[in-house]
Amino acid sequence: SQQGCDPFAQTQRSKLQHRRARINQQINKEMRMRAGAENLFRATSNHKVKETVALELSYVNSNLQLLKEELEELNSSMDVYQNDSESISVPMIPLGLKETKELDLLVPLKDFISEHYGEESVLFEKEIKEFMELRQAMRTPSRNEAGLELLMEYYNQLYFLDSRFFPPTKTLGVFFHWYDSLTGVPSHQRALAFEKGSVLFNLGALHTQIGARQDRASLPGLNQAIDAFQKAAGAFNYLKENFSNAPSLDMSAASLTMLVRLMVAQVQECVFEKMTLLRAQNDFLSRLQLAQEAARVEDVYSLVHQTMSQPHVKDYVPFSWTTMVHVKSEHFKALSHYFAAIALCDCPAPSDAELLEQEKAFLQFHVTMPEGPSLSVLLQDPEERRKLGKAHLKKAIMKHEEAMRIHGLCKILRKMDILQEVLSFAHKRSLSKYSEIDHEEDFFETGEAPDIHPKTHQKPEIKSPNFSQVKVTDLFHRLGPLSVFSAKNKWYPARRVHLMRGENGFGFTLRGDSPVLIAGVIPGGCAAEAGLKEGDYIISVNGKDCKWSKHAEVVQLLKSTGKEGVDIGVITLQGSECPKAVDRKAAVMSSGSGMLKSDKENSRKSLMNSKSASTLLVWSKKSKRSKKSTYSGVPFTAVGDNEAMY
Repeated sequence: SQQGCDPFAQTQRSKLQHRRARINQQINKEMRMRAGAENLFRATSNHKVKETVALELSYVNSNLQLLKEELEELNSSMDVYQNDSESISVPMIPLGLKETKELDLLVPLKDFISEHYGEESVLFEKEIKEFMELRQAMRTPSRNEAGLELLMEYYNQLYFLDSRFFPPTKTLGVFFHWYDSLTGVPSHQRALAFEKGSVLFNLGALHTQIGARQDRASLPGLNQAIDAFQKAAGAFNYLKENFSNAPSLDMSAASLTMLVRLMVAQVQECVFEKMTLLRAQNDFLSRLQLAQEAARVEDVYSLVHQTMSQPHVKDYVPFSWTTMVHVKSEHFKALSHYFAAIALCDCPAPSDAELLEQEKAFLQFHVTMPEGPSLSVLLQDPEERRKLGKAHLKKAIMKHEEAMRIHGLCKILRKMDILQEVLSFAHKRSLSKYSEIDHEEDFFETGEAPDIHPKTHQKPEIKSPNFSQVKVTDLFHRLGPLSVFSAKNKWYPARRVHLMRGENGFGFTLRGDSPVLIAGVIPGGCAAEAGLKEGDYIISVNGKDCKWSKHAEVVQLLKSTGKEGVDIGVITLQGSECPKAVDRKAAVMSSGSGMLKSDKENSRKSLMNSKSASTLLVWSKKSKRSKKSTYSGVPFTAVGDNEAMY
């Protein structure tokens, strides 16, 4: 039933995935050899053996280096994710999805169902298989809305899986294996949070691929690219804020900070492209605006470049990415100076009516005021305008050349003709403009043009994932309402009680819905004699399952019993001998997706003393729960004071 997922589709992308996986396997093998050699090196005191092992180690390390370079070439084959439009768009950086190993949950979940829930586990095989099929499908999502929804659906199902099968104090004993999206290094962990975090990472990565595929020569394509990169930034940011201590580098705080900034820069670049597309008029003010937009793009790419050059990130990020980001910051700086020159040289001097508005705009245009005459003189004197324009062009040309030089340093980028074309086109355009306004009789020394003040008319938004947009039903809802039947609650084995109706009824008060609670037992009444206790939950009446039954339904079943009496199945929660039912009900579920912003997914560090940095710990739910919350077709109602005697 899962749409848009063909794991066998030999598309370019899946070929890429297979090559990546193959390199991953080789890397794993080399890593194992290295670990073995290192152990031997430490253990032996024999010099001959030590020398042989040292040689073996250097061989393994150089092999690893080559494999990592091969992987980097793959991660930079951005053409796989680009669109097929004829027009030239500067390539964007998409991310590959994290790979994961298959996971067989059949035995662990069946064991848990029989041990913890006391249910016949074979009856839940269909649900377990359905869950595993969903996980299988989510490994190869299609690059469109359906793929995104699939990842969201699986993510939301993990909320239920967590509540049903992961008690706070122990794990299921299964390992979740995921590969690093950039290096292919494998990591594994028992914590479900690692699985959740990895799915969230892939949600972000899929958005980047969708963004990079758009045809940015058209307005709809640009808007879709902006939306996709904003959502990618949102997913990575959400991951950074809610998960900590991930065992893989791509999910470390430093990497995620870098990815969020990279996505924001790509949004800003699209905003600039949108402006060049929409700009019908070539007047002075709109050209100044373009120059400021370009300066803003340069600004954000410089920040990304700084982030990528930090110690923990530098050795990890593909060199081609760092170079691309550096090239873009120089390229957009050049463009900002080019548009400043065009505004000064190609636009007529202002009329008296326009002067005031142009002066005001020009006042805030440069980072520092240009040397020379006052603003009004400058703006009204064509010769002064040409002089300043020429200074801007000189700087533009220097920056174009710098961008091309950096581009030439990276052999992977050198293969990307599109980027090469864009850079050389911009360079030639500035050169020809310069020769056009350069007079032979110019005797003045071209001054240093001040930089342009960055400013944007559309600030990038970081759009957090909206989990509630994909509604899911708890696959294991037959286990009973989560308010009671969850991994964190423990209860005594179910008891079957036979009740006869006395003169005054059964002698208990009932309260609430799904499951109905015995709120009070009258001393000496039938219920008390049969051994029912306050705080018991009714789970069946005459063999009919009542876990999900409403108050009125249970009452109806009880009332319809005749002289022969009634069989009632009940459970008692451990530690709830004096129940505060309302509190328990209130803790049922948070609104929306059961994940709230205030959740620091892993705030219970003390639980495992966080011995190693690689423990992605369980999360605590610190949020105030809404008392009444319908979660995709599973209604939970607050307990009212509708106690009634029966």
